[in-house]
Formats: sequence, C-alpha cells, structure tokens
Amino acid sequence: MKNLTSIDQLLKIMERLRDPNAGCPWDLQQDFSSIAQHTIEEAYEVTDAIARGHMDDLRDELGDLLFQSVFHAQLASELGAFDFEDVVKSICDKMIRRHPHIFADAMIANPEDQAAAWENQKAKERDEKGVKGVLAGIPNTLPANLKALKLQQRAARVGFDWPELQSVFEKLEEELTELKSCINEDEGQTRIEEELGDILFVCINLCRKLNVNPDAALNQTNMKFLKRFKYIEQKLSDLGKTPDQSTLDEMDALWNQSKINE
Repeated sequence: MKNLTSIDQLLKIMERLRDPNAGCPWDLQQDFSSIAQHTIEEAYEVTDAIARGHMDDLRDELGDLLFQSVFHAQLASELGAFDFEDVVKSICDKMIRRHPHIFADAMIANPEDQAAAWENQKAKERDEKGVKGVLAGIPNTLPANLKALKLQQRAARVGFDWPELQSVFEKLEEELTELKSCINEDEGQTRIEEELGDILFVCINLCRKLNVNPDAALNQTNMKFLKRFKYIEQKLSDLGKTPDQSTLDEMDALWNQSKINE
C-alpha cells in the first residue's frame, strides 16, 4: 500500500477486510444494521473526547468515526448502490448548495440569517424528494431529547411556538400539577409515564428558548453528580465505611460538604 494517500489506504484496508476469500470473519458477517450501533457509539466517543478537551483522543475517535463511514460505503458498493467517492461528492454538493453566500452570489448578513437560509434549503431538498410536511424527515431513531428539540424547532419556524418565556414556565407548572394529580388519583403507570414525558418535552422547550443544549446541560449535571458522589464514597472510605453501610443523613451531609469544596 505504499505511495497511496491516507484515505486511499483506508479504503484498501476496508476492501481487504471484506474480501470474501481472505477477509476478516467478523467484518464479513456485518451489514448496515449490525454496524449501525457501532456508528452511534463512535459519534458519542467523539463528543466525549471534545468534552474532555483531549486532542489525541479526539483525533483517534474521529478516525474511528470515519472508518464507520467507509464501512457503510463499502457495503453499499458491494450492492452496487454507491461507493465512497459518491459519498464525498454528495456532501461536497450539499455544502456548496447550502452555502450560496460563499459559493454563489447570495447575500447573508449574519449567523441567524444563515441558519434560516440553511433550514429553508433543507426544506426545499425534502420537498424535492417528496418528503412533505413541516415535521417530515426527522429520523425516528434520534435520541428522544434531540428528536423533541428538532420537532419544536421545526414547529417554531412556522409560528407554532410560545411567544415568550413566561408561557413556557406556566406550561411547566401546569404539567407538574397534572403529574401530581395523576399520582394522587392513582391513574396507573402508563398515565404517569405520559405526564412525565410532557414535563420533559416542556423542559426541552425551555432549553430551546434559553439557547441551551439540553443534552449538554444534562451531561454537565451528570458529571457534577458523579464528582459529588465520588467525594461521598472517598470520605466514607476514609471512615472505613461504604455508602450502603451509611445513612441518608450521613451521605447528604457529605454531599453538601462536596458542594462547599467545589
């Protein structure tokens, strides 16, 4: 594989792994569905490396994610559907099409106008593909938080949105009241789940109104919880105890202590 560009070498490696006669048994068993979860996992590992600010890990994880694209392209090539070159051409064409202010003579004044133009172009592309409806084309396999955010963003673009932040708070209070009523009246687990879903949906709307990424906000809280609970475990360990050998009051006091020490 000497004298090949890095990407050509990667494509050759992928071809070799999928060689029917001399390929890797595991790789030969895979199809689009079986590697889809790996693709998702690699994307999350990229975001984790970014969150940790670790450039070496980010480089490696981006390579893993690129390999997933190459793997899917190889499978498609074997079916005669498309190959990696087609994938690259497709994204190049899309980026040029969606940036007419860079590659054509369109005038866009600011990032907000660019975001609106981007979404308008995406809507036009969906229409050309016969995908009709304001909410059409949002993948069902998106994580629930992200799907809720996209649904709300699409609806808001056509005016289906609360006009001000106070209305969102009022809706949140309404949903909390409905949940409490559901629990008090013992309406069953299905109704409780439905009401909790409504609360989460409104919370994501609140994030959208405040320009906060809901996943980033929750992940920040997750990391904070992890740090504080590790503090509890360490302090209890210093006393020769474990959490399950301690009382809630003891752990709660250490939790408050960890907050002071942050």
